Amino acid sequence: MAGDLEQRFDRILREHGPALRRVAAAYEADPARREDLLQEICLALWKALPGFREEASERTFAFRIAHNRGLTHGWRARGTAVPADLEEAQELADPRLDPESALHAGERRDRLREAVYRLPFAARQVVVLSLEGMSQREIGEVLGITENNVAVRLTRARKLLRQALAATGGPQ
Repeated sequence: MAGDLEQRFDRILREHGPALRRVAAAYEADPARREDLLQEICLALWKALPGFREEASERTFAFRIAHNRGLTHGWRARGTAVPADLEEAQELADPRLDPESALHAGERRDRLREAVYRLPFAARQVVVLSLEGMSQREIGEVLGITENNVAVRLTRARKLLRQALAATGGPQ
């Protein structure tokens, strides 16, 4: 039983670890504190896994734990600045692009990422989960809000992103 639990935990981290790292980055700007938060998320996941009743997907379960740990982390660190150090979240440039196109694509990604991290907290939450490919229903389950509330937050967040990107000349 313990071996099965360890294998399941390892598999969840393998499959969802990078996404959980990005969720942690949405809650914490400081790289060292972000790593601490990620460790808290992993520990909470390990502790909660034996009680997982499979009423939701493992993915939703893992994201819900990450969200809860992120909220707790934020409450403890009231006044933390909006994430500015986004190096860990950076993606590799598309190798098929020429260097100039890759540079421009990277700059657009950076402007978009910066705009996302400047969103109000509630909007940032739904955008980050949406960018992870979660449905509105799944986002609602993770955040403990209705699917309609998710839709409203996403609509508002998209509007704010369009405005922010228009002001900086970024992608729209």
